[in-house]
Amino acid sequence: MSRVAVVTSSPPFTEGGHLVIARALVEALGAAGHEASLVTTPQNRFGRQASAYLATWMTDVGLDAEGRPIDQVISLRFPSYAVRHRRHVCWLNHTMREYYDLWPRFRAGLGWRGRIKEGVRRRLIHGADRYLLARNVTKLFVQSRTIQDRLRGLAGVESTVLHPPAPPRAYRCDGYGDYLFAVSRLAPLKRLDLLLRALAEPDARGVRCVVAGDGEEAGRLRALAAELGLEGRVEFAGRIDDAALVDHLARCRAVCFVPYDEDYGFVTVEAFAARKPVVTCTDSGGPTELVADGVSGLVAPPEPRALGAAIARLMADEDAAARMGAAGLVLASALTWRETVQRLLLV
Repeated sequence: MSRVAVVTSSPPFTEGGHLVIARALVEALGAAGHEASLVTTPQNRFGRQASAYLATWMTDVGLDAEGRPIDQVISLRFPSYAVRHRRHVCWLNHTMREYYDLWPRFRAGLGWRGRIKEGVRRRLIHGADRYLLARNVTKLFVQSRTIQDRLRGLAGVESTVLHPPAPPRAYRCDGYGDYLFAVSRLAPLKRLDLLLRALAEPDARGVRCVVAGDGEEAGRLRALAAELGLEGRVEFAGRIDDAALVDHLARCRAVCFVPYDEDYGFVTVEAFAARKPVVTCTDSGGPTELVADGVSGLVAPPEPRALGAAIARLMADEDAAARMGAAGLVLASALTWRETVQRLLLV
């Protein structure tokens, strides 16, 4: 039996997929007979990133509060991989995306002084990440090819892809109902506005949709739904608990998940675990690594008309949804926490 610290970072008052995976990993380690605990390090706002890296570097993960040794560290999200331990595996969720793949759009919103200042910070962050991910960890896994490509292209760091399984829940399929389901944090990069505009297209005008989640975009999305005349067809369910999530996955026809260049996205494998197909977009990143177009779901260009047609196709053909959902289940079943834990543990 090993004693393992699972280390991740989290901004205050934020509950996202990074914490879901961290808790799922702790649970999986426990189920495999190991003693595991979650350690959360800071992730400071812009202008204070260096202090977050330094605080993480100084965090003691060698011993617990009673002086007993911790055998291994598994770090996840930036800057948690700055912790120091002689047996350190990083299973990377993502680096600070504003300084990686989102840099062009982030830079575009800055004035000239901001571009200079943030450009310097970006170079420093890239340098720190190159050192930490190449020299401070014993082994580096990433959770998708999307993340792997970012690291290779922008930081020159090589890694091994290890896709996460679905979080351990009692998934089931109660059939293929008459509505589409979308679940996500309501944030700009999740592009729920694209989904709403697709539902307003002529092909998809008869489709009902339940949107679950909360976030800074909630008010704007509700206003957009009203503007597009989607009242009565789109239900905003707000933040839902695990039981409600599993219930919607069990009853819906299909799941729509159309983020921009997502690192991975649990939504895809959770839908597959419930035997439901997934509609995603060609530029959605992680989901496109799992969704085979026409096999386990549909992959559409990121524009309303094409997405609306893809949604309408699945909503009009229950047999096709069932067939694609069954294919997704095969993929989800091949991703197991037992094997994941075995690969993440250093022997």
